[in-house]
Amino acid sequence: EAIVTSEELGQDLEHVEVLQKKFEEFQTDLAAHEERVNEVNQFAGKLIQEQHPEEELIKSKQDEVNASWQRLKGLALQRQGKLFGAAEVQRFNRDVDETISWIKEKGQLMASDDFGRDLASVQALLRKHEGLERDLAALEDKVKALCAEADRLQQSHPINASQIQVKREELIANWEQIRTLAAERHARLNDSYRLQRFLADFRDLTSWVTEMKALINADELANDVAGAEALLDRHQEHKGEIDAHEDSFKSADESGQALLGAGHYASDEVKEKLTILSDERTALLELWELRRQQYEQCMDLQLFYRDTEQVDNWMSKQEAFLLNEDLGDSLDSVEALLKKHEDFEKSLSAQEEKIT
Repeated sequence: EAIVTSEELGQDLEHVEVLQKKFEEFQTDLAAHEERVNEVNQFAGKLIQEQHPEEELIKSKQDEVNASWQRLKGLALQRQGKLFGAAEVQRFNRDVDETISWIKEKGQLMASDDFGRDLASVQALLRKHEGLERDLAALEDKVKALCAEADRLQQSHPINASQIQVKREELIANWEQIRTLAAERHARLNDSYRLQRFLADFRDLTSWVTEMKALINADELANDVAGAEALLDRHQEHKGEIDAHEDSFKSADESGQALLGAGHYASDEVKEKLTILSDERTALLELWELRRQQYEQCMDLQLFYRDTEQVDNWMSKQEAFLLNEDLGDSLDSVEALLKKHEDFEKSLSAQEEKIT
């Protein structure tokens, strides 16, 4: 009876389980003694049937034994119920404590001030954070289930209602806190990603501008018309590549302006990079235009040299014709010479137009 009337219900789940195991051993022993009680009843019934002279005493003892036995079984049933209830409450406490421990562990990761140093590291942190958010989404069902369990236990175990409510509120407080931390960190990582994406585009474009400037400045001026034509063609190809990058410059500018419009924490740096990018683009276009003018001037010069050389060659050939002292020795030969001279004068007029 001392076992079934004990008020000890355990300090935690492990302790309750030890008490339940002891009680199960007691129930096994109790079941073993039931046969003994039955034997006592059978023996008492036999004695009464045989009209034993101590019949009244026997009936009294039998009733006493049966009453004690029923009382013991009733107390055992109550003790079993109390231990079961204590196990439910302690299991709830353990599940809540484990959940809060997990939440705090993840909360330390959420509280990290590492938001990435470049695009690759930010992307890695975002993937990691999205994994944590998936874990949180899975945990939400468990939190809801524990809250529902708390409501049920408060109804079924009113004596523990206040302690269960404290645990419930502690769980909800930690859950709301980590959800807030997760949302804030995701927002900061997105801000960091947008910044690093912009900076990566900035580095790519400024690097390309440097390479393009070097390419435009690399060609020496040509020494003939064909070389000058090739330079102009190649220079026009450079313009095509510059034009092809216009969308990239526009996209980078829009990204930077969006960061400024959102009041990004790195707005000063973004503003500086936008200015540099605009200046670099302008300088590239000005360089291309300058070299275009130089190449066209070079083309004009080479055309002048070519035409001058052609005229010089023509005049050298015609000078030999004019120095010829053959004036003809017959009418036909003189007429032929006059015809040649007329052709020369026509050619001279044509060359004069080219020279002037």
